[in-house]
Amino acid sequence: MRLKTSLLKEPKHKELVSCVGWTSADELYSCSEDHHILKWNLLTNETSLVTNLPDDFYPVDLHWFPKTLSSKKQTQADIFVLTSTDGKFHLVSKNGIIEKSVDAHNGAVLAGRWNYDGSALITAGEDGQIKIWSKSGMLRSTLASQGSSVYSVAWGPDSDRILYTSGRQLVIKPLQPSAKVIQWKAHDGLILKVDWNSVNDLIVSGGEDCKYKVWDSFGRLLYTSSSHDYPVTSLSWAPDGEVFAMGSFNTLRLCDKTGWSYALEKPNTGSVFSLAWSADGTQLAGSCGNGHVIFAHIVEQHWEWKNFVITLTKRRTMQVLNVIDEAVDVLEFRDRVIKASLAFGHLVVATSLQCYVYSSKNWNTPLIFDLKEATVGLIVQAEKHFLLVDGAGLYIFSYEGRLICTPKFPGMRADILNAQGISLSNDTIALRDKSDEKVIYLFDALTGKAFGDGKPLTHKMEVIDVALDQCGPLNERKIALIDKNRDLYLTSVHHGRQPKICKIGSMVHCMQWNDSANILCGIQDNQFTVWYYPSVVFIDKELLPLTLYVKDGSEFARAPHILSFVGTKVTLRQGDGSLVYSSVPPYPAILHDYSSSARWDDALHLCRFAKDQSLWACLAGMTMASKELTTAEMAYAAIGEFPRVQYIHFIKEQASKESSLAHMLLFSGKVQEAEAVLLQTGLVYQAIQINIDLFNWERALELAVKHKTHVDTVLAFRGKFLQKFGRKESNKRFLQYAEGVEVDWEKIQVKIEMELSKEREKAANASVRGSTPLRR
Repeated sequence: MRLKTSLLKEPKHKELVSCVGWTSADELYSCSEDHHILKWNLLTNETSLVTNLPDDFYPVDLHWFPKTLSSKKQTQADIFVLTSTDGKFHLVSKNGIIEKSVDAHNGAVLAGRWNYDGSALITAGEDGQIKIWSKSGMLRSTLASQGSSVYSVAWGPDSDRILYTSGRQLVIKPLQPSAKVIQWKAHDGLILKVDWNSVNDLIVSGGEDCKYKVWDSFGRLLYTSSSHDYPVTSLSWAPDGEVFAMGSFNTLRLCDKTGWSYALEKPNTGSVFSLAWSADGTQLAGSCGNGHVIFAHIVEQHWEWKNFVITLTKRRTMQVLNVIDEAVDVLEFRDRVIKASLAFGHLVVATSLQCYVYSSKNWNTPLIFDLKEATVGLIVQAEKHFLLVDGAGLYIFSYEGRLICTPKFPGMRADILNAQGISLSNDTIALRDKSDEKVIYLFDALTGKAFGDGKPLTHKMEVIDVALDQCGPLNERKIALIDKNRDLYLTSVHHGRQPKICKIGSMVHCMQWNDSANILCGIQDNQFTVWYYPSVVFIDKELLPLTLYVKDGSEFARAPHILSFVGTKVTLRQGDGSLVYSSVPPYPAILHDYSSSARWDDALHLCRFAKDQSLWACLAGMTMASKELTTAEMAYAAIGEFPRVQYIHFIKEQASKESSLAHMLLFSGKVQEAEAVLLQTGLVYQAIQINIDLFNWERALELAVKHKTHVDTVLAFRGKFLQKFGRKESNKRFLQYAEGVEVDWEKIQVKIEMELSKEREKAANASVRGSTPLRR
């Protein structure tokens, strides 16, 4: 990825250009100290004069009213705020008429910024004050006042916090007066520019120490650049938060969100004082000290999937390379490419007006459909359909171009949804609520309706990453979560009233599901870890450590991030931007395939051939999940789990299917479900007995009293238990029933035998009925 820049031979402005701002994807306004406001049309390459400003008017900063509201408030959206050196800010219309001028600060107004919904405006001045204004220009409050000039200011993602510069320090101040202020030393020199992205919640800062730095919203340093030749004078995040641009004297740099540099350009511009991205994130403009306005667009983006490598060679052209036979296809588009995604055998390309869907089997005839006006900011693919996110909403399309659904939840803001907060599978959509990051909404991908009673999944901590597995039926769909403690959890999408959320890893920095089997990989505490069968945690959690594949992370550089997990190949991006690849053994995916098609003999042959303990552990979990007890016995025996082999043998000897099912649930630790199965089929004694075996004495007595049977049995086993440990009864309830109930072991044994024989007889009758053909 790099920037392709364009610069006119002669500058259109005669003096320093102080600020620029996009009105649309192809139209830009620039303000200069020559008192001119110019309009640049990129389609026709024409430049026209909008207005002449007064001779004593020297502009400093420009910011257009948020375009996401343009459909509702067209007149308001055609206004921009323009700050000047005389202490005023001005609300200027699109045709250059100054609608209102407000005396705001003593000295120059160095920054002016609308918040994300356009309800408020913030200004920062040379006098060290930061003020909040209504959209009509009425003063609401003075948020801060300090001794040094405030050179740059930015709104937080939810417009509830302000980031501003204070000499060498950065300050995050909430709008609520009682909330805590975060302040830290960020640079060794004066800080000149900051920007805060609403999608990834990251901060970038630059200053006179000639460095730029990336921070999280708690003020923790994530990246610091090497020292440049000149101070960093401008910084700007791309709207989607994937990249940012940095400007300095005769310098323009494109950087990844983690800080490392994609490309460096050295145009003859003088200092770049401000940078602005177009709303679609494909074009960049900069105001230059020598009177130029520099334009740049992103080219040479790469997408990989299996044997295909796709490169964006020009704004409207892609090249497809098949690395097997080195065949090359060229894809041409009517408009410039904004977003693209390559996965599951399909390439989805969003241009400014249309969406193109290509199959990897045929690059010649794409399916094309029109898009709404809003710009596509994110594409997420699954095997059967894909998801588009723009500023207005979220849409699921089939690969045939048919709109399937548009899921929504209360308070959803599509403009700040990112890849970490969205996951898609063939039947499910998971969306993290940005306003309450503990909440995850789950929708049916075919109808757009919320699952079950509509209640979202709620975790105990804020969630930073969500991922749905890609294979298997809907009732087995699992979702993996990483929370702010960096703990990895797994839960079922159809979780019922009380979701069982199981922790399967700690210190996990990123994760990715495999595209063709429910295998999960992640970077865990500087190690590359693969969970061959994560769902085993719901069946036999003690098997989980045995089903892991761990590779030392020393072969990866600092802070690797997983990009994709296709087949046996894992693609990682290292902290310095380089791509590395790692492979995973192929046997677990084959085992998953055998399990899904119930080919247990083939699964046994595979495990015997591979001679790998982790495969046997996976097979043990898969067979217990499928109630394939004979194969499970062999698998557990192979890993030396002989107590479990004995228990499986005990399950097979149960008199009825209901008892076998209950003990299989017990095997997985599901006591309440096991008890419910027995009670539903009238096996009250067995329900009481499992509680006795688990020493749930009070529950055993409660069942016996409720069903008026086997109270003496519970008291007898309780007495035997206490006698063994040399203790006396202290529970009032047991003492109360012991007074009126006689314990006779012989009678108890007869009752137990009667219950068991009744169960055997019932099971035998049921099997006879099932095998006898119907006669007329």
